[in-house]
Amino acid sequence: MMQPGPKNLITDVQGLLVGNAQDEKIKTGVTVLSGNKPLVTSYCVMGGAPGTRETDLLAPDKTIKGVDALVLSGGSAFGLDAASGVVDTLQKNGKGLEVGGHIVPLVPAAILFDLTNGGEKNWSANPYPDLGREAYKNLNSKFELGTVGAGFGAQGGMMKGGLGSASFKLENNITVGALVAVNPVGDATDQTGKYFWAAPFEIDGEFGGLESPSGGSYAMSFKRPELFPLEDRANTTIGIIATDADLTKAQAQRLATSAHDGIARAIVPSHLPFDGDLIFATTTSEVPLQDEVYDFAEICHAASLCMARAIARGVYNAENLPGDPMPTYKKLNG
Repeated sequence: MMQPGPKNLITDVQGLLVGNAQDEKIKTGVTVLSGNKPLVTSYCVMGGAPGTRETDLLAPDKTIKGVDALVLSGGSAFGLDAASGVVDTLQKNGKGLEVGGHIVPLVPAAILFDLTNGGEKNWSANPYPDLGREAYKNLNSKFELGTVGAGFGAQGGMMKGGLGSASFKLENNITVGALVAVNPVGDATDQTGKYFWAAPFEIDGEFGGLESPSGGSYAMSFKRPELFPLEDRANTTIGIIATDADLTKAQAQRLATSAHDGIARAIVPSHLPFDGDLIFATTTSEVPLQDEVYDFAEICHAASLCMARAIARGVYNAENLPGDPMPTYKKLNG
């Protein structure tokens, strides 16, 4: 049986911390995840337009075993520089891979497109390194959901996106957690804007407790008036799935792939040519698998459900800001 952890956040995986920073004028932000030791990490991209930094080293056949932090950022390609601010801070703290007497922090990153959300984007100097530094300094086991961090300026097909998280504690003592910045071309709800696609996986009313009386309709048109014109869209849902199970990099890659099922369950449509959908999978490697086949399969299943719940929680908790081009879920539903 799967039950949420005590915080229902990715930080229910002990040893993990999350920090957020945002700029209200620019309407953008950065989210950082880090641990108390290097994290075995891989990733999977299923969107057609990703933006990434240092993801090649996460392939199972690459030499590097662990990374020092992961960054999710707004800002499109400009946001990749958020990782530079995290790298600088880690290096000053003496954290990173030792190479030839030098400390080299390893910080893969992924970005989403939030340049058309009404914020002031005419900066004279790239703001993302400073946002990365601030987010790292804000690392904590507790954090807010919705309009915060990388989800601060996020938008969806017909309503605002946001930063979401959720967790599961499994019977075998393994914890699985998800963290996601929801900024898709598609929608987290059916065409009414009321019923979440992830509703069948909801626990304890964590995103409103509404189940669609009709089950919703997946046959949604790209030409719905609620959607921005597709030619104007360059969106992304980026996330992290984490566990404390002792996994290899190859298993972490499979975990990231399985977690994408959560995106497909919670956002319709998803993984389009316009999306940059990416999931990192990371582990603190603290809990050995008792049954390698069964336990790992259960972790992958939990990851997909956890990601779906986190997506709905991110959208549900979004807040209105002055000048927003899109309403929030709560404003749409009175």
